[in-house]
Amino acid sequence: MNLIPLQSESIKFGHPLPFSLRTQEGTLLAHKGFVVANRRQLDMMLARAGTLHIDLEESPDQARAFMEQLDTLVREQRTIGQIAAAQMTAKTVPTSPLERAELAMRSGPPDWQEMQLRATALLRHPEAADFLPRLDRLHAELSVLTRRQPDATMFALIHFAARELSMYSATHGLLVAAVCILAARDTLHWDVAAVDAVGKAALTMNISMTELQDELAQQVGRPTESQMATIAVHSDASVGLLERQGVADPLWLGAVRLHHQPPSGRLADMQPHERIARIIERADIFAARLSPRVSRWAMPAAVAMRASYFDDEHRVDEGGAALITAMGVYPPGSFVKLASNETAIVLKRGRTGTTPKVATVLNRQGMPIGEIVVRDTSQIMFKIVGSVAHRDVKVQLQLDRMLAMI
Repeated sequence: MNLIPLQSESIKFGHPLPFSLRTQEGTLLAHKGFVVANRRQLDMMLARAGTLHIDLEESPDQARAFMEQLDTLVREQRTIGQIAAAQMTAKTVPTSPLERAELAMRSGPPDWQEMQLRATALLRHPEAADFLPRLDRLHAELSVLTRRQPDATMFALIHFAARELSMYSATHGLLVAAVCILAARDTLHWDVAAVDAVGKAALTMNISMTELQDELAQQVGRPTESQMATIAVHSDASVGLLERQGVADPLWLGAVRLHHQPPSGRLADMQPHERIARIIERADIFAARLSPRVSRWAMPAAVAMRASYFDDEHRVDEGGAALITAMGVYPPGSFVKLASNETAIVLKRGRTGTTPKVATVLNRQGMPIGEIVVRDTSQIMFKIVGSVAHRDVKVQLQLDRMLAMI
């Protein structure tokens, strides 16, 4: 056991315990989920135990919180006595998905492949009893990542989207959600409820046909009549699944229902759920054209971005413009051709939408280079002259190494 003391003030009366309570010797006083009814009951425990303890090995969330508390004390140069006396308090225990996501960010870089697998498992089984808590966790992680590491988040998701076939649907949903959250929060400055709704709607817009999307990504021929019938009703079917899980948010449900046929025009003239649906539809177009299928090549990122920039009447779309403002013309994770005739990958957005931070991956002769070099695209000799499709760059890049350069 790895026991640490717990302040008695941290116990919330009438609420299930998020951990087991033990004596200093490890004897169990109350199991996880036990409800301490009142102060008298707590005083009886204290009379028996003297002090309350929890086992960090049984409580990984509390373990991370406690280590974060100790790290803060060390960074503040507290005395050895203060550090040794540190106790777990309710304030250090994350209670919401967003708080847990914030804490996880401090414990190390995100495992993008694990997130991709988790998203796939979640969206392929929307009838699961724990669907909503797992969805809340995934959404919270994306919210935190897009705020704390927006460029790395876009880089990782575009990296996967441009290559992924077997987990196409979940990867697509993650990318669309991240792009929408960025545009809604940082460019359009929507309120928290609308930003949350756009992220969750983007993640769940296709839950009624997740497996079908994955099949279609690897299918050579055109969709069959049966597949087309499923596609035709998938928006309403996805809404039905969400409602059966207890979702009642009109913004979330309304956006899912309209995400393939939202109204066009000025966002200010639309109802809130229509605005959300419009942003999702624009991001959906971008992500779909960026992603390959067995039956088609993926477009270069800048070309895919332009497809979302204009509406059906070839006018600038306000929603598409918000996406480009948020991501840049050449988003992180995309390949570009430089005036030097080198091919580079975009690492980070720049001061303008056309001057991102890039790193060369192919030399002037189109050969992989041994040492990746960062280029300043605001300089004439290294300015971007075009976008390059992922299929045209025959080089294997290590995601972790590239993310470390951002």
